[in-house]
Amino acid sequence: MTPLRLVYITTENREQALALGRALVERRLAACINVLGGMTSIYHWQGHIEESTEAVLLAKTDESRVDALVAAVKELHSYDVPCALVLPIVGGNPDYLDWLATGLK
Repeated sequence: MTPLRLVYITTENREQALALGRALVERRLAACINVLGGMTSIYHWQGHIEESTEAVLLAKTDESRVDALVAAVKELHSYDVPCALVLPIVGGNPDYLDWLATGLK
């Protein structure tokens, strides 16, 4: 297993995802961000079932930056309780993994 992590983040819309992603890369909290627009979420919130269109932001980082990245998401996000789920990267293209690690230096 590598020390690299993928952080799954949902945002209100594509514009917010792009702004948040840019901030995370500028702060060197993520080496790379992917933004996927047009996702639909269905969830319980304050006693009701909600359905909304959101954007997904995938942040690639390493374990040493995860806490700071999640803190930045909480600071910059418009949601009261933003989604930021950390997943281990257990393998992949070694050249790409090296590139990610280099991008965090």
